[in-house]
Amino acid sequence: MSGDTTAVQGGRRISAHAVCTAIRDDIVSGTYQPGSRLTEELLARRYGVSRVPVREALRTLESEGFVTTRRHAGACVAQPSEREAADLLDIRALLEPLGAARAAQRRTEAHLKVLRGLVRLGRERARHGRLGELRPLGDWFHETLAQASGSPSLAAMLVQLRRKTAWVFAAAPAPPGGARRPDPAPDPAARAVETWAEHGALVDAVARGDADRARALAAAHTERALAEYRSRRPIPVRASKHSVNTASGRN
Repeated sequence: MSGDTTAVQGGRRISAHAVCTAIRDDIVSGTYQPGSRLTEELLARRYGVSRVPVREALRTLESEGFVTTRRHAGACVAQPSEREAADLLDIRALLEPLGAARAAQRRTEAHLKVLRGLVRLGRERARHGRLGELRPLGDWFHETLAQASGSPSLAAMLVQLRRKTAWVFAAAPAPPGGARRPDPAPDPAARAVETWAEHGALVDAVARGDADRARALAAAHTERALAEYRSRRPIPVRASKHSVNTASGRN
């Protein structure tokens, strides 16, 4: 999408890029559930724009995998699968350590100042149980770390990947016939404290220019995220050897 298509709202020009961001945020937050229709007229009314930027935004979101077009139904919120969720974490496990290593080699003092400030805020809020304030801080932290890689292409991929991963994990359906894993879920408050301690160690490695250490810490962080995700998902029941099962749901 070119991003230069605009609409006028209250005398203020709104770009199609802004409309796309607003719709994407509403999809990620669950305002629009998987499978729900996205009609241009209703979206234009909701965001106070014409249908032209909405149409462009939907095309962009379809290319990103958030939206799909169905015959006779038009644009709908995509329905992510269990396999897609697992695949995204595998991709993150490859790219995030690379981004962290590059950040250790290319970060600026400005990047370090922001990262250290975010770690300080994150640790404080986690320690006081203010968990609702941690998500935007975490997004800001990872976006800054990605930018510190010095590669705009890699940074864009990392930011988009984390955004989509968060949505897919929240929206992915449980495998049919699954049973919950017996392992108890980690305490959210305790895990938040651990997460921001991990972020702090990563920033220390980046500040020292230790690319190997930064890569290892980022890899360990994504591995823990994968293990926690798997522990929360139901265990698929094995199909009979006579049945046909093309999507087992295993990670």
